[in-house]
Amino acid sequence: MAKSQWLRTIARTMMVSTLFVSASVAMAAEEKKLSPVEEGKKIAFDRTKGNCLACHMMAGGVSPGEIGPPLMAMQARYPDKQKLFDKIWGKPGVELMPESQMLPFGKHKALTDDEISKVVEFLYTL
Repeated sequence: MAKSQWLRTIARTMMVSTLFVSASVAMAAEEKKLSPVEEGKKIAFDRTKGNCLACHMMAGGVSPGEIGPPLMAMQARYPDKQKLFDKIWGKPGVELMPESQMLPFGKHKALTDDEISKVVEFLYTL
């Protein structure tokens, strides 16, 4: 086999291998896709994103703050998910405690509507 044929064969083999590895990585990423509840937990616990732990104690959280109320029995406290969403978003007319220091996460674009929805899904498991 000539050197140029040999190089083309190696190049094709490498290209096929790369495509196979890329497809495998993409399939593995798809298999590990998080549920909305898992994504919500990740956002809520993320110290650079939702950061709910800075102010609230909640199950599974490490080093929680004590400024806000503990996040528990959320379904009983907010039977209407939309009201909880609106509170986290910072919708006009939604009452917070007078001394609340809670950031309106949606209004200030700290979180997207989708991220807030996922946080609400997670909070409903507490």
